[in-house]
Amino acid sequence: MSPEDDRRWMRLALALGRRGLGRVWPNPAVGCVIVKDGRVVGRGWTQAGGRPHAERVALDAAGDAATGATAYVSLEPCNHTGQTPPCSEALVAASLARVVVAVGDPDPRTSGGGIARLRAAGIAAETGLLEAEAASDHAGFFSRVTRGRPWLHLKLAATLDGRIATATGESRWITGPEARHWVHGQRACHDAVLVGAGTARMDDPLLTVRGFGRVPQPVRVILSRRLDLPASGRLAESAAEVPLWLLHGRDAPETARVVWRAKGARLIEVGGIAGGQLDLEAALRALGDAGLTRVFSEGGGTLAAALLSAGLVDEVSLVTAGLAMGAEGTPAIGAMGVAALAEAPRFPLVETRRLGGDVLSRWRRSDAIA
Repeated sequence: MSPEDDRRWMRLALALGRRGLGRVWPNPAVGCVIVKDGRVVGRGWTQAGGRPHAERVALDAAGDAATGATAYVSLEPCNHTGQTPPCSEALVAASLARVVVAVGDPDPRTSGGGIARLRAAGIAAETGLLEAEAASDHAGFFSRVTRGRPWLHLKLAATLDGRIATATGESRWITGPEARHWVHGQRACHDAVLVGAGTARMDDPLLTVRGFGRVPQPVRVILSRRLDLPASGRLAESAAEVPLWLLHGRDAPETARVVWRAKGARLIEVGGIAGGQLDLEAALRALGDAGLTRVFSEGGGTLAAALLSAGLVDEVSLVTAGLAMGAEGTPAIGAMGVAALAEAPRFPLVETRRLGGDVLSRWRRSDAIA
């Protein structure tokens, strides 16, 4: 096939893989396309819950047509036996002629081994096609494997002067319906939505995906050292139906633990304390240990400042509305104690686009995983 054909089929594999974002953790969201004589004979993506894997789905769809075909896979095929046999083994058994891989898998159980198994079986195996795009798609999985914590995406919605509420606390709605729809879409493609205890107490947010039909809901994560959260309201009443994880300190009262467990919440104790609050790096590692790969942080300003100060934010999405509130309004980001510009976290711009009457700008750390 021509290089342009290869890119076309890999773009399709990447697009298919993105269908699994937010639905397959702790596994990666992989896409696979099997092509023979210029025609797609099988395609697949990692299914909800992480199984079956994309390659298995595509091979089952292709059947005997996979013999002598080319497979395009957005991540190196796994090379270890877990709940299912390795995908590298399945590709070999299908007698493919060629496998094109976008990016290698850093998981030590596979790293390089999947490609090596294919080549040892006489299959022409190549890697690196659209590697940057694939690495971006798999940034959450890579982060958990290499850093032990999920990729953290911080969302801010603010006025032209960086405010999120008036002096009286009024905040609904700063941004328009298109921007709010975008937020729900982001929730849908992340494993979890994260807010601090202050936001949970003040807003009692539901933090679910709405406006997209029946879709899997992200885990809702609240950071609350002492579990001093309202035991009534939308979060509490929905804890048995939509996953709710509460990260707390060792000093959280047993009475509060009993109440929240009875409501259906999962309690995760975080041992570290920093500045009187939960150690955020320890909290994110706890989420990584629990399997999460992609976390969407939605508030509030104090948590945003703490995450930025700790160097834990990988990507920032800022939705700016065309209104101003003045200095008496609540800032989108709390105090960070920055005394010099060199101390301020800096994020290169990735994208700017319009969301209805608002503007979305996306910023990503230059030293991020992908």
